[in-house]
Amino acid sequence: MKLNGANIIQLSKNYDRRGNLSVVEEFSNIPFKIKRTYWIYDVPGGECRGGHAYRHNEEFIVALSGSFDVILDSGDERKVYSLNRSYYGLYVPKGIWRQMENFSTNSLALILASIPFDPNDYIYDYQAFRELSTLKSTKPVLY
Repeated sequence: MKLNGANIIQLSKNYDRRGNLSVVEEFSNIPFKIKRTYWIYDVPGGECRGGHAYRHNEEFIVALSGSFDVILDSGDERKVYSLNRSYYGLYVPKGIWRQMENFSTNSLALILASIPFDPNDYIYDYQAFRELSTLKSTKPVLY
């Protein structure tokens, strides 16, 4: 299974002498309805966030301030996305392992999610994720 549509999406950038403004709209910039919003900040140097995949949740990740890397892994393909502009976001489809690292000082990550928090949606074990991703690439899997 490839990265299944994961990609950087450029948001509108409305220039103004008083400061710029960008917008995210569900089903316009991102392909899902926003059900949850959260942010990650004050990450100590050298720490990572994420380290899991979702069965159903899709995400859109924006570096509102500072920079960080998002590593996406489908089981077949792995790619690093560096986020460092508040008018670019990363769409992460369901079924993709994701980890965030290399947070700069005072970085702020905004994450928009397609479902409310559900602890049963998370896959924390990488080997279990690999086994599921192998099954997905060979035959349909019902969840």
